[in-house]
Amino acid sequence: MLGFLMVLFGAGVSAQEENFAPPVLGRWDIVMHTPDREVPSWLEIIKSGSRRLVGRFVGGGGSARPVSKINWAEGKMSFSIPPQWENEDRDLTVEGSLQGDSLVGTLIQPNGKQYAWVGRRAPALARSGEPVWGKPIVLFDGRGLAGWHPLGNDNQWVAVSGVLRNVKGGSNLVTDAVYNDFKLHIEFRCPKDGNSGVYLRGRYELQIEGLEGGQEPPNDVVGAIYGFLGPVEQAGKASGEWQTYDVTLVGRLVTIVFNGKTVMCRGEIPGITGGALDSREGEPGPIYLQGDHGPIEFRNIVITPGK
Repeated sequence: MLGFLMVLFGAGVSAQEENFAPPVLGRWDIVMHTPDREVPSWLEIIKSGSRRLVGRFVGGGGSARPVSKINWAEGKMSFSIPPQWENEDRDLTVEGSLQGDSLVGTLIQPNGKQYAWVGRRAPALARSGEPVWGKPIVLFDGRGLAGWHPLGNDNQWVAVSGVLRNVKGGSNLVTDAVYNDFKLHIEFRCPKDGNSGVYLRGRYELQIEGLEGGQEPPNDVVGAIYGFLGPVEQAGKASGEWQTYDVTLVGRLVTIVFNGKTVMCRGEIPGITGGALDSREGEPGPIYLQGDHGPIEFRNIVITPGK
């Protein structure tokens, strides 16, 4: 039947097309160099059929964006994607080429600003054997910010009666310690129309929101790894109620129990999400609580690191 359809639609594949395997295929952890700082980014390049490339791209913010066509010719890669949260109407454009083990190029934002970037192949983060867990560690003592530090000079985080509260939009909050594999218990309370997140290893955002009846994509809602993996069911409570995440992260595989329901089981996180602290996926990273969007509360934060 497949052969009949190929003949019917003129879909014959040449030997050259069958062997189409550009060396840029795969996932790339990217550092974009801006005048102010290094911005983490991520790119995935995959084959679509026998002679086309497509992919996904994550910039310094927002969610993963689909790339419908990636050009590859004479050792050079390029693509363009429409704006996401940018105000301008022009596309974002990216081009690059292989230089040794690195993918190196330039990015032009919709506002016309151009930045150089360097990408290195993302690690597989495969683990052998079952994880062995250490002793649970209480990350928030209910009395202060010991063990945490704000990013930036606009700290709005306070400890009040056992609750870690972000009063209004300001700095994000990060643990002093870093972790590799772990189990995390964390409880949160988000107001209506609120927006926050828990970044695992400081790179993968587990979404928190107080939106009710919204039209977000399934992989952007509460219980999702933002922009990548959606929950299999919606287990969220009404805005303003305390809710619970129990997260297990081993390598790239994440399991999420949300308010007692398993909404994600060993889902593979492909790469960093927008807002990540860095793109060094092979290294341990902190727990980071998003506070730049507005008010949010947390309590009972306990991590059990892997040995």
